[in-house]
Amino acid sequence: MSAFLVKRLGFAIVTLWAVLSLVFVVVRIVPGDPAQVILGDQADAAAIAAMRTRLGLDASMSEQYLSFLGGAVRGDWGVSLVTGRPVIQEVLAVLPWTIELTIVSLAIGIVIGVPLGVWAAVNRNRMPDYVTRIASLLGLSFPPFVSAIILLIVFAIMLRWFPVISAGSGSASAWFQSMALPALNLGLIMAAYITRVARSAMLEVMQEDYVRSARAKGVPWRVVVWRHALRNALIPIITIVGLYLGILIGNSVLTEIVFNRPGLGKLIVGALNQRDYTMLQGMMVIYTLIVVLVNIATDITYALVDPRVKLS
Repeated sequence: MSAFLVKRLGFAIVTLWAVLSLVFVVVRIVPGDPAQVILGDQADAAAIAAMRTRLGLDASMSEQYLSFLGGAVRGDWGVSLVTGRPVIQEVLAVLPWTIELTIVSLAIGIVIGVPLGVWAAVNRNRMPDYVTRIASLLGLSFPPFVSAIILLIVFAIMLRWFPVISAGSGSASAWFQSMALPALNLGLIMAAYITRVARSAMLEVMQEDYVRSARAKGVPWRVVVWRHALRNALIPIITIVGLYLGILIGNSVLTEIVFNRPGLGKLIVGALNQRDYTMLQGMMVIYTLIVVLVNIATDITYALVDPRVKLS
């Protein structure tokens, strides 16, 4: 386990360096001048030049890159070019909103997707299987911002069951009202992925000899499915959950924008519009770090779920 963690930590460091370098280049080739954005269109050339000097944008690209990497290693991601506050403070202020939405959406996806996948596999080529496969295909067909708009129009505007702006706080009822639509939007999409993977994994496992042996010994069918077959089908399910968790965080950006919910989504859009280089870089570091940690946790979970999996 120790050797595995050291090895993955090395890969994580290389991955973070590659992402940081890529983000550094990309945000600087985007058209627009941050100094011009901050000062406005009426600013003269002298004021813009002075602002670029204050922001350190007049230095060469290599000097900016080395300064950026040095700050990242020290945990100093600089200050926002727009607000003047440390990037880490800006990100941590909204990160709990995105993490909360991601966790609830993940729970919805697992609670709905795994039972539906098992149900479809048990009833292969029968009506429940057809219905489940069609429903999962529909879930995969809608982009998250399209399904978010549909949910918003139907349940918030037409039926008025939920608020249009999902940023409630205080009581449990207000939290549920604000969380329901955004989490349902992301959770149903994730459930579609999990359903299809769970169905395929269960179909493969249920053809194994030990399943037939358990049935021949008189083990109840429910026990065979949920205790024996499902446990051995968890590896691909865990894999898709780990992989989709990173996608889920990315999809939460669009969902937060549609539902006007605080989080990394609005922060990213604001940073893009205002050419806030340091803010974009800080958020990409957070996103990459989360994805790397999720992948490591996924690999460790393999060995916990299935003792046959050895970490090396």
